[in-house]
Amino acid sequence: MAGGVNKVILVGNLGQDPEVRHLEGDKVVANVSLATTESYKDRSGNRVDNTEWHDLELWDGLAKIAENYLKKGSKIYVEGKIKTDSWQDEQGNNRRKVRIRVQNLTMLDARTDGQGSPSNSSSNQAYNNNPSPQQMPAPNVAEGPADDDDLPF
Repeated sequence: MAGGVNKVILVGNLGQDPEVRHLEGDKVVANVSLATTESYKDRSGNRVDNTEWHDLELWDGLAKIAENYLKKGSKIYVEGKIKTDSWQDEQGNNRRKVRIRVQNLTMLDARTDGQGSPSNSSSNQAYNNNPSPQQMPAPNVAEGPADDDDLPF
């Protein structure tokens, strides 16, 4: 194989409200932490929860969706790729930061009716980072269940 695959799939809850920055040229970036928790029983039969924190980076259209619709505790599904930054701090120590650059986002929470009360419809809205305005669904429009044939694996 002439290359590799850099793909990450995560489902979890946001640990904070998105931190959004508007840059020059209508560029927008949002940063947020996502918690994924894995539960299992140890040898003694006790439940053990193992939580991992992931730094997510969303750009442009996805950043705007994060700014308008996501908040601390929101449950999301993301697909993206691993990006690593390396630098030296003021003391000369080598530092690294690993983040996930999100390419696709699906909101998994129940939709609210604008008053903070859940409505009866699903809000599983999927967004990718390169939609045309005609392709991007409105966040308040419910989609039907996906067919198994649409799954990428």
